[in-house]
Amino acid sequence: MLAAGVTKKERDVLAKSTGIPLPMILKFVKLSDLARIPGVKGIRSRLYYDAGIGTVESIAELEPDELREIAVDYVASTGFDGIPTLHAEAKFTVEKARELSSIVEY
Repeated sequence: MLAAGVTKKERDVLAKSTGIPLPMILKFVKLSDLARIPGVKGIRSRLYYDAGIGTVESIAELEPDELREIAVDYVASTGFDGIPTLHAEAKFTVEKARELSSIVEY
């Protein structure tokens, strides 16, 4: 999904050819992009995306305590089916996000 939707033009073509609405295509691309961060897979990418942190770049801009606080608040306020990010995990996630280059064009 990520490879097929790197640019806005590619996402537009994908939406037209599949009939999947463009916002849904973008959501899938963002979830796939978040999954590039080591240790961030299905449930974590969904947690971050749903909590409003939809890009690798957004995570890279946060401090680990901020990432954890956002996750804790989101889980507490929504009943998200998963545990919030742990301190060590937040630190690792932010460090790894900062090492990744941007590949999705918005």
